[in-house]
Amino acid sequence: MSFLCPPFLALVLAAVPPAPQPALSIDTPVSPPEWALLERALIRANTAACREFFARYFDDRGHLECVERWGGDDGPDDAIENLTDWPILHALGAPGVILELYKKGWEGHLRQYTAARTKDVEFARDGMYYKEFPVMFDWLHNGEGLTVFNLQGLSDPGNVKFQQRVRRYAGFYMNEDPGAPNYDPAHKIIRSLFNGSRGPLLRKATALDWAGDPIAIEGRFRLGHGENSYEQMLEHFKDYNDIIGDHPQNLRATVLATNAYMLTHEPKYRDWVIEYVDAWRERMAANGGIIPTNIGLDGTIGGACGGKWYGGVYGWGFTVWDPAAQKPVNRNTHALGLAGFGNALLLTGDMGYVDAWRRQIDAVNAHAKTADGRTLYPHMHGDDGWYDYTPDKYAQGALEMYYWSMQEPDRARLNGSRWIAFLDGTNANYPVNALRGDLALVRQKVEAMRRDTTTPDTRLSDDTLGYNPASVRSLIELMLGGLPPGNHGTVLHCRLRYFDPIARRAGVPEDVAALVEHMTADEVAVRLVNLNQTEPRTVTIQAGGYGEHQFTTLDWADTSKTIDRPFLTVQLAPGAGASLRLKMRRYANPPTLWAPWDRRS
Repeated sequence: MSFLCPPFLALVLAAVPPAPQPALSIDTPVSPPEWALLERALIRANTAACREFFARYFDDRGHLECVERWGGDDGPDDAIENLTDWPILHALGAPGVILELYKKGWEGHLRQYTAARTKDVEFARDGMYYKEFPVMFDWLHNGEGLTVFNLQGLSDPGNVKFQQRVRRYAGFYMNEDPGAPNYDPAHKIIRSLFNGSRGPLLRKATALDWAGDPIAIEGRFRLGHGENSYEQMLEHFKDYNDIIGDHPQNLRATVLATNAYMLTHEPKYRDWVIEYVDAWRERMAANGGIIPTNIGLDGTIGGACGGKWYGGVYGWGFTVWDPAAQKPVNRNTHALGLAGFGNALLLTGDMGYVDAWRRQIDAVNAHAKTADGRTLYPHMHGDDGWYDYTPDKYAQGALEMYYWSMQEPDRARLNGSRWIAFLDGTNANYPVNALRGDLALVRQKVEAMRRDTTTPDTRLSDDTLGYNPASVRSLIELMLGGLPPGNHGTVLHCRLRYFDPIARRAGVPEDVAALVEHMTADEVAVRLVNLNQTEPRTVTIQAGGYGEHQFTTLDWADTSKTIDRPFLTVQLAPGAGASLRLKMRRYANPPTLWAPWDRRS
């Protein structure tokens, strides 16, 4: 299924319309469920812990207090990654201070790393950021560095700086900036694994490019990859050379044009995403259903790696020596490209993008072999064919496939998911256990933060990642029926989102809890509860993270009501709650960043 784009969505509204009238009023009192009390407790705990974390590690300018470096170990992406999940936390319903803090951190980050410079790494000597964007790096790291920005639109699409950056960032990959010729429209490729606001790096990368400037480590720093000297850092990256040409990682860059389309509904952004993802889909079909990890500058599969479809840095055959572990390790990141297929699905509703990745899973597993009575499945491919055989089936992207398709054959590909088991009705204790687990995680991270003895001059940008207390996985799954984006810089795929039409903000109103109990391809069941025993609450429910779905029918108690809208508003009396069944057409609408009251339809 696909849909047509509507007219351009006005960014400046002439007047603020009144709050939508409730489509449903619920006045049945319920005893506060344990899961609901835990949801609200987790939001409160996250909020308090995030405030303490920000006060400990960020200064008044919004700068992370650390030694600023460029590189794949501890670079700029790690600095802002310390605020991973904060945009989701606010969009779930945390207080406005969370939005204020992560925006302060983002603005400070841009200033901090624009001013930060290298001495030896040539392309970052005039600033690690240029035009408020990484100068050039791979999209494993670019995606992590854009984790906060790419989700700001969930709560703050009207922010002028956000709007300007959305357009500028997308333009870096649509040849709208002559200083950043990243994209070749003739061959439909991003021309290098290293790309950004200064364009692509069209030479072999060096260990220095990846490791950053020399640094004295012993007695001062601890490195996340386990190296104990700068020499080991260089050794870690010595084989990270073949970056010329396109790699599936670059599909992550489609999130920029996806956000721009959801902000403006200008067709050019959607068209570019579809053009680029379709080119990769065609390459998969031409390569036996498997995504190649190098496309040459001439557009041919393996063209920059001697014709090897599995070649290149982070390719199917990328096995390198790890000096810290003293053993070879497999670093195949082709699956990062799945994000682009998800963006194309979001923009078009075309399940063909799911089909392409599904065929890849089956194609890889078709190379299984039997050894000692066990069936083993490959995960890597090199000059001698398939290797890295394990008892686990290749299942990269299997959860996303099932989530997007909601088809039983895709469910069978999963290696196991307690959340999916709950939705299937076979793990009733999951909500309480998951919420209690995240509460414990908040406590553990705060305790570890308080024991941290580092100082700004002995701290690298990734040292504090483990202390970031934002723990929202259970809330995303249970409240939204969604896939946690984590630190990948992707959009939010979820079945429901919530807005407070009274306060005019994203997230459930204070005291409201929600539990997605069941999902099928055309239905979602959600339980709403107002924990406030003296005051009513009003909540707007949206179909999809960006209104991409369309509600058709609302069923509750013995009543059924036709809706045919991407959102509905519910009023909950004091202490009231109910279970709602919402029929829907998925991927029926162009996705949008705008809140329900800011839309024209």
